[in-house]
Amino acid sequence: MGGTGTAWPWDASTIFYNPGGLARLKGIQVYASGLMIMPSTAFGNSIINGSQPISTRTNAQTFTPFNFYVGGPIQENSKFALGLGIYTIAGIGLQWDNDWIGKYIIQNIQLQAICFQPTISYRINDYLSAGAGFVYGIGSLNLSNALPVHSYQGPNYDDGEAYLKGSANGVGFNLGLQIKASERLQFGVTYRSQVNMSVGGGTATFTVPQSLATSFPNQNFDSQLPLPQVASVGVGYRPVENLTLQFDLNFTGWNSFDSLRINFANQTSALKNEHIPMLYRNTLTPRIGANYKISRIISVMMGAAYDPTPVTSGNVSPILPDGNRAIVTCGASIKPLRGFTILAAIEGTTTAVHTGTDNYANFSGTYKTEAVTPGIGIYYNF
Repeated sequence: MGGTGTAWPWDASTIFYNPGGLARLKGIQVYASGLMIMPSTAFGNSIINGSQPISTRTNAQTFTPFNFYVGGPIQENSKFALGLGIYTIAGIGLQWDNDWIGKYIIQNIQLQAICFQPTISYRINDYLSAGAGFVYGIGSLNLSNALPVHSYQGPNYDDGEAYLKGSANGVGFNLGLQIKASERLQFGVTYRSQVNMSVGGGTATFTVPQSLATSFPNQNFDSQLPLPQVASVGVGYRPVENLTLQFDLNFTGWNSFDSLRINFANQTSALKNEHIPMLYRNTLTPRIGANYKISRIISVMMGAAYDPTPVTSGNVSPILPDGNRAIVTCGASIKPLRGFTILAAIEGTTTAVHTGTDNYANFSGTYKTEAVTPGIGIYYNF
């Protein structure tokens, strides 16, 4: 449903969307889902030093984030509810050909973050419920790029390579209020804090000619990967019994990602700490969704969102060449047995063709990103 879910607690996934809604569930629920994100980014550059126009596309990859939620009221008619969410909040990357024109900036990047969120929720009265969750995140960062150092064969034959791999962790919280104005009208307000994912003791491995080995020693590095704060407001309205409409507005504090810093344990004359400006800006993302119940067994859903890019002018990098994203979704659910539901969904994402420059690396080009994400889910209501 376009990523909406702040106002209306459909199932145990409200632990993520709005922990205040957990106390509204009827009974304990278990929810699990898996996705397949299949992204592709195209790059083009017009005339390069008088040569023919250059174009390339990232290699095909599939990422498989997952979500698991369990929770509900601690007993029948209780105002207290407990739950646990384990969800992938980031899990994507880009892999360019090793010999593409931007190889000295990036060849491959993989980012992943999984959050564990124990949650408590309390139904204050028939109209208002509140919830809070403690968030512990674990993740990883893998990136590689070519190095402009060579042996006698020269450039494009035996470039050096830098490969960085590290694990990250951080803590945060998730707060929510859920307001049930009536059986047909509900509201929600949530705040997910920033999670500062610290990479400590990562490994940096360099492949260079033997004569340069002392200038590029294998060693450890540190970094920071902040997951931004997100504040959301939502409304859900049921104009007729079988139709529910939803609208969410997400504020994302991307400005916390001002740079990508790589701090090496041992710097040399040839190997210095990296401070790559990102200078992201905050964004507002509107989302709409609809759920239509065809029968007691089958429901269909659809939605859309417009997610503006946080990337600012002069900082369009092939490391993360984001653009304004248009998102459409649809799905269906079937309830073959009492209390048991199977869901299937698909999301399509595309950015407009956009040209930008990375002032830090003195690199320009035109980008377009597309992604298809099918997913399946199941939940059981005890």
